[in-house]
Amino acid sequence: MSVSIDIAGLRPERTAVVPSPLAELGMALHALSEPGHHPALQDWVTGVTARLDPHLADRMCEADFLWRTTFSDLFLPSAGIPDRRTLPGATLAEELDLLDKLSEEQFVDAALEFTCALPYGLPGPGPLTDEGLRRRSLELAAARGPRQMLFTERLLAEPPRIRAWLRQFLQDCDEAFFAETWSRLRHQLAADTRHKTELLRRKGLAGALAAVSPAVTLDESGTRIGVDKLGDGRTATGDGGLLLVPTSLGWPHLMVLHRYGWQPVLHYPVGSPEPAAPPSVEQLALRMTALSHPVRMRMSRHLARSAHTTSELAQVHGMTAPEISRHLSVLKKAGLITTRRRGRYVLHQLDVAVVARLGRDFLEGILR
Repeated sequence: MSVSIDIAGLRPERTAVVPSPLAELGMALHALSEPGHHPALQDWVTGVTARLDPHLADRMCEADFLWRTTFSDLFLPSAGIPDRRTLPGATLAEELDLLDKLSEEQFVDAALEFTCALPYGLPGPGPLTDEGLRRRSLELAAARGPRQMLFTERLLAEPPRIRAWLRQFLQDCDEAFFAETWSRLRHQLAADTRHKTELLRRKGLAGALAAVSPAVTLDESGTRIGVDKLGDGRTATGDGGLLLVPTSLGWPHLMVLHRYGWQPVLHYPVGSPEPAAPPSVEQLALRMTALSHPVRMRMSRHLARSAHTTSELAQVHGMTAPEISRHLSVLKKAGLITTRRRGRYVLHQLDVAVVARLGRDFLEGILR
């Protein structure tokens, strides 16, 4: 499973690393709504929440599905400008102006994308023009509660009204807490931007992507970017560009904007505590499957305490050596055991450090 970006024909000058104040505000709203995703931001979340005006906090709940469940493309409006080469604005005001330039169809589709399961990677009509999609959007919104039902009804009936509401809400968030946060974070983001831009110049796109995340790779032909995620998707730069947008508040989320007709965007965390080489989604699945078998769970109990030979394990578990060897092979393929030779004996032992990281790796994998 992965998201791929076809970059065949992409000119080097059309790859840009640019911070986005609006994207960072969206990530700030996500962290405030889902602090469990971001334990490293606990102090910041506590401080902002403690001084948040109750009225603004209530308004924050009115459309939290734009940033709580995941991250709406509305926070990266530059990608939706038709030339597919527009860069994010330098200020929040400039980015809000870009948000205003999205068509009503783009705005509504992006606002309802995650909660109403609208088509994402393929061309087609949206709920403003397709009556079937309109009914489906309202049905799914109703299933999520009266608050989202009301918002969806208003959005479909009066898109300009909701656009004005959202712009005013984001401006009020900026005044209440984000301007102060952005003044602190923008220096780190600017430094990362300079670093990645220099890597692009010296080592090309492959070098820059390697620094973005181990989960992002460029194939041997240099025409396709793969992002290891629990999900499938594809997009292409075509005659447009590619945006790399850093976030200081985003770890562990590594997101790919691959909406049909929009400029592809890699929205990646900087200064993240992720290991140098986190397991791929495939490797993570192998490890969890390997440990889920009751025999291998019992074997792990012994292998965690000390190294054992195949014969020793066979005797302890009342199984044949070939049966034990097959289970050891599964554990070894998953990277869960180490093997060493002592004379004519081969000893196997559980890699406790890898197993100890499994919970964190799983959480990072599903939130990536």
